[in-house]
Amino acid sequence: MRRGSTYARAYLFPVLASKGRALMAARTDAGDPGAAPEAVTPRLRQARTALLVSYLVQGAVFALLVTRIPSIQKQYGISDALLPVFLAAVPVLAGAGSISMEWVVKRTSPRAVLRVVQPLVCLTLLGVGAGNRMAEAAVALGAFGLMVGGLDASEAMSAVALQHRYGRSIVQGFYAAFSLGGIIGAVLAWAGAHWHLGQLVLFGTTAAVAIPIVVVASIWYAGPAELGRAVEEAAAAAARSIPWKPLLPLCLAMCVAYIADSTVSNWSAKYMQDLMHSSSQMYSVPYAAYMVVALLGRMLGDGRVQRWGSVRTVKLGALVCALGFALVAFAPEEWTAVLAFAVVGLGVSVVVPQVFAAGGRLFPGDADAAVARLNIFNYVGFLVGSPLVGAIAGGSGYRVAMLVPMVLVLGVLTVAKAFGAGAPQPVAVDTVAV
Repeated sequence: MRRGSTYARAYLFPVLASKGRALMAARTDAGDPGAAPEAVTPRLRQARTALLVSYLVQGAVFALLVTRIPSIQKQYGISDALLPVFLAAVPVLAGAGSISMEWVVKRTSPRAVLRVVQPLVCLTLLGVGAGNRMAEAAVALGAFGLMVGGLDASEAMSAVALQHRYGRSIVQGFYAAFSLGGIIGAVLAWAGAHWHLGQLVLFGTTAAVAIPIVVVASIWYAGPAELGRAVEEAAAAAARSIPWKPLLPLCLAMCVAYIADSTVSNWSAKYMQDLMHSSSQMYSVPYAAYMVVALLGRMLGDGRVQRWGSVRTVKLGALVCALGFALVAFAPEEWTAVLAFAVVGLGVSVVVPQVFAAGGRLFPGDADAAVARLNIFNYVGFLVGSPLVGAIAGGSGYRVAMLVPMVLVLGVLTVAKAFGAGAPQPVAVDTVAV
């Protein structure tokens, strides 16, 4: 592989919801030798709070969109056969949007991009709610994907740069804000169904509230005066050459974890509609339950790791996640299914942070580079999972489709020993930079 763009490889590939949101774990477990502690000024605290608001709004907008997939499908007359194509196209375009932001960021700053792109994401949500023809759906969802890619890129650069200035791990807080936003978005979707709000009213009202919030928050985003060369320093650290081979088991675990995540985010609403024949009010409930339990699992995860160790924790997480999908596959009624999706969230919540932590232990001096490579498989898992599960659901039904992530997640058991590995011996081969 040729040496790729530093920004694109280090920060831009982890798109959409994937949002495993555990970058901090590598630094917590392995330390961050490259970041010297500095005095945290009130201005940096303001910037951190403003970025937390940005992640919160992003999580809410994303969750509102994915939990309204059945309604969007009906609005535009998208067939079940075409729906997986639309859902796969969004992360692909998000990746393209992320990569294209490198050129812009080099000439401006992550703050400048974030100030422009996030309001545009909210406007694309309005665009999704306004149309009624297939071509309009393609344009609106395509624009949403491109803008979300740019948003993810600028947020990630800002978050990691702030972490370098803080000199300690703070990134997990941003991803917790995204998860909280996801819960809010799912609740908004429920409210829209409960009060029979039209798509344009629901999405338009959300955009009308979200845009002023992010515009005001953007006043306090960190810029060059606060960050200095932190963005460039973080990118350079992420581009260091490390061997691929020790990371491959962790890459597999990351990929299947995000196949599980994308299954819930993209298909739980359709599952409730097509298999459970639930009312539209129930479409967003499984995703909300998944996000609530996943957030709680991440908050309590450190205690479990300290008590059981990483290997045992990951094995239990994989088993719990697989059990959740088995319960989803055989759920007799809708509330059992909601509980089952929550069980999936509990399992996934412990696997992803430990992937990053294990990468940090493998390369304690190059944790940024390890995280950058592992993040690529965040993207791969989301890109593979959504169309795979959708295609199987279309051909064999949702019960069979939900068994696919169940089996794949069990594959984590075969690589669980990698989560207890220490730093590898230096090698002279396979050190192509990310």
